[in-house]
Amino acid sequence: MEIKSVKIEKPQEVNFILGQSHFIKTVEDIHEALVSSVPGIKFGLAFCEASGKCLVRWSGTDEAMLDLARKNALAVGAGHSFIIFLGEGFFPLNVLNAIKAVPEVCHIYCATANPTLVLVAQEKAGRAILGVVDGESPKGIEGEEDIKWRKDLLRKIGYKS
Repeated sequence: MEIKSVKIEKPQEVNFILGQSHFIKTVEDIHEALVSSVPGIKFGLAFCEASGKCLVRWSGTDEAMLDLARKNALAVGAGHSFIIFLGEGFFPLNVLNAIKAVPEVCHIYCATANPTLVLVAQEKAGRAILGVVDGESPKGIEGEEDIKWRKDLLRKIGYKS
């Protein structure tokens, strides 16, 4: 077995969700969950089929996000994994519960805009996602000023009142 690190290639501000599911129906069901959760959502979704033709299956509403999804799904190449790229102004927080409620979804590895590395195990038969490196390691513990900044930010962007 060989362990590889696959960098998610995307513009800095773009959010994405990486997960695992268990059935080809995933593509259509996640698509429906996204458009039902947030009207007008812009996204690209790609799913790595693990049997049959073993294709990267895809769907979405935004060509740029679709290109990112197809390219990154093929690079990760782990069976039954999926990746969703969200267009500008759309965030995982608004769709994550809907995606987790899709019956085929087994696991979410990450939902982030951070630079991300996907750690994959390569075997003869295929690949498996072992985990992700999401952003950077902590540089310390927040102090009172940092707590104030965090709380102010959440109120500024409307997630707390």
